[in-house]
Amino acid sequence: MDERGTRPHHWVLAGLGLGALFVGATAFIAFLVVLGLLIAPFMVWLAWNVLDFAAAIGAPELGFWGIILLTLFLVSGFGGRILIALLVWLFDPGWLAGAATLNWPQPSFRTFVALAILLLIAQVPAHHRGGHRKMRPHRGVDRAGPDGLRLTG
Repeated sequence: MDERGTRPHHWVLAGLGLGALFVGATAFIAFLVVLGLLIAPFMVWLAWNVLDFAAAIGAPELGFWGIILLTLFLVSGFGGRILIALLVWLFDPGWLAGAATLNWPQPSFRTFVALAILLLIAQVPAHHRGGHRKMRPHRGVDRAGPDGLRLTG
């Protein structure tokens, strides 16, 4: 303490506290991203190979890279899906020939759970991508005010 009774470098402690908060929040977000990257392929493997969704629709079981590619296909947007289909078509066109042998699965609880897991994985990024945008009217367009009168502007 100095002669006024205050601590001389309190701003250093405040800076260290804010720095620790920032580093902790960044580490937590990185942990969640890594956890998501590990859980999504595991859930696809569970639905596709363990719950036999592949066998239910007449598709083959997938290996490691097939599961990773299917996971990327499910979590990407339209452009990513087109890119993945293009890459498969360019590098392994014979794989697409097997798609014509798929069939509609027999209804069962196991197939329902597998489909629900795959749809959940495919839906997660769509929730974060689009967001909820508030529609604003264009300037100069007539709109009704709260009392029912027409406003312009």
